[in-house]
Amino acid sequence: MKRRKFKKVVLNHCYQRSSDHGVLFYDIRDHLVFFTVFSTIAVRYDVRVVKLVQMPDHIHHSTIASNMADLSGFIRDYTSIFAKEYNKSFHRKGPLFEERYGNALKLSDKAVRTNLLYLDNNPVERKLVTRPEDYQFGYLAYRASDHPFSEKIRLRYASMPLRRALRQVKSLHNGGQHLTYQVLTKMFDTLSDPMEKDQLTDYIINTYSVIDHSLSSRYFGGYENELLAAASNTGSEYDISESFIGKDDRFYAQFSSMLKTHGMVQDIHEILSMEEQQKFDCFMTLRRFTSAPNRQIAAYLHLPVETKY
Repeated sequence: MKRRKFKKVVLNHCYQRSSDHGVLFYDIRDHLVFFTVFSTIAVRYDVRVVKLVQMPDHIHHSTIASNMADLSGFIRDYTSIFAKEYNKSFHRKGPLFEERYGNALKLSDKAVRTNLLYLDNNPVERKLVTRPEDYQFGYLAYRASDHPFSEKIRLRYASMPLRRALRQVKSLHNGGQHLTYQVLTKMFDTLSDPMEKDQLTDYIINTYSVIDHSLSSRYFGGYENELLAAASNTGSEYDISESFIGKDDRFYAQFSSMLKTHGMVQDIHEILSMEEQQKFDCFMTLRRFTSAPNRQIAAYLHLPVETKY
């Protein structure tokens, strides 16, 4: 196995995919549980997070660690904890992530800027958004606001369930605990107002975030310059081979809506524990009613590559 390169206090771009290259994040709960696990473990290992982007089927982060042991321990622990939480919640078995993550050192300021732009624009390239700051789970918008995707919380007008949820989030964060699916589902289920669900999401992200947005912006001479650079240049990644399935990740949300509309699932995570024949029935429905490539439908459903279409 090729030995990893590492230098102290140098930006390291890390890349991870699911073990079968299928979808990891199906809804808001997946993103938030992962984010709170990731952030909590980053504090434990004193890892400086410059950028994090959670795509539907893979993860990028650009981080700085004191030594290779801390970086490896950080990645090992957050992947292990999230995988256990994910598998327990959705009756899934087996590894969730590929055993070996990709990583590449960025030794010069130019290499760092190129890398950061590449991460910022991943959601744009995959057609999830038209501007990097519009992708909530790239976290770029949280540099400028603590509630970029919701209205500002005014406690005097907030419902009692929202107030309880905010207190619980603060308590768990102060205790160094991540959010679980059970806790998060209960919080969201008690909120009847979609606006309050958006407010809770922003609050969770802002409370747990360890992303050093100021360091990222300094490489570009400020936040506005970073946005301008991201709009003008997609960046590149020469050191890590990233493979894509299809050209448009908007299909994944379309798949979820389609399966629910046809009564094939109530919670989209049900596909994770389906028998292969059930998955194939879903596959045929999605192939009939969408224009997505077969391999992208298969990745969404975690059907094996050798499946005959």
